[in-house]
Amino acid sequence: MKISLTIKLLFLLVLTAIIALVAWSEYQRFLHQPVNLIEEETIFTIYPGDNISKVSQRLYDSGISPVPSIYLDIYARLQGNAQQIKAGEYRVQADATLPALLNLFISGRVVQYSITIVEGMTAKQLFEKIQAHPKIKQTLAELNNETVREALAIENELVEGLFLPETYHFPANTTDVQFLRRAYQKMQSQLDSAWQQMTENLPYDSAYEVLIMASIIEKESAIPEERPEIAGVFVRRLDIGMRLQTDPTVIYGMGDSYDGNIRKKDLQTDTPYNTYTRFGLPPTPICLPSKESIEAAMNPAEGTSLYFVAGAENGGHVFSDNLEDHNRAVRQYWNNMRLTR
Repeated sequence: MKISLTIKLLFLLVLTAIIALVAWSEYQRFLHQPVNLIEEETIFTIYPGDNISKVSQRLYDSGISPVPSIYLDIYARLQGNAQQIKAGEYRVQADATLPALLNLFISGRVVQYSITIVEGMTAKQLFEKIQAHPKIKQTLAELNNETVREALAIENELVEGLFLPETYHFPANTTDVQFLRRAYQKMQSQLDSAWQQMTENLPYDSAYEVLIMASIIEKESAIPEERPEIAGVFVRRLDIGMRLQTDPTVIYGMGDSYDGNIRKKDLQTDTPYNTYTRFGLPPTPICLPSKESIEAAMNPAEGTSLYFVAGAENGGHVFSDNLEDHNRAVRQYWNNMRLTR
């Protein structure tokens, strides 16, 4: 009887040891074995409302998890962070372990996508770019001036110029309105900062007029170093009551009728944006200006030049103090153009 009992106890001890050994081995496999990926990485999505059980099961069903789904489920609950996972897209690396994935899901470090708002593009071009992005959720029936104005509660009649050019990173399912609000708020912050530095000798009545001037400067030159000098020309023209006479504003006023060429009749056709026929600034910005152009508008270079034309050796402009010198520079520009054809 005693021998039989001893054998049973030994059997139970051996069985317990085997179970413990298997459990320890499985635990170590769970802790250290990388996930199953053929490629170096994959994107795994946690949807809103997913709990750790659903996530664990999907990892197993998709073949990513090298162990049964219950392992991660139990581990997360024992760790006390099963409720801390966050929805979004996650980049899973081939060398990741399940505990590392759990930490990633808790961290909320979701995959980031990007859109670059290029300085000088128009609001319409930005809207088209947002609509074409596959990871931005479209919530407005269409993106246009009126729908965006209403969604962002913008008081200006046109939203042109009101979104700051730079590269924006965002997670999947960011909405069109969320993206635009962020770019709009960044532009407002940039303008507010610039307006705080306003000096009495500048001809602007509001930060919005600074934005208008910056948009013209943006379209006139792609060379940052000469933007303050261009700003200086325009500021001096405003100060003496001279028309700005800048082609980009005329082109903007032509809208869809612009075919890549600007003709004499276009310069003579009056529109609110024709700075050859009207004095002062146009009624709105004509593009989305960069920080550099805003800074140039607020810090125009001192000098006496009132004219400029393309043709400088560095690809920039030739600046002149009077019409005679300017006309000479224009003739030289067209002569050079004929020689290069």
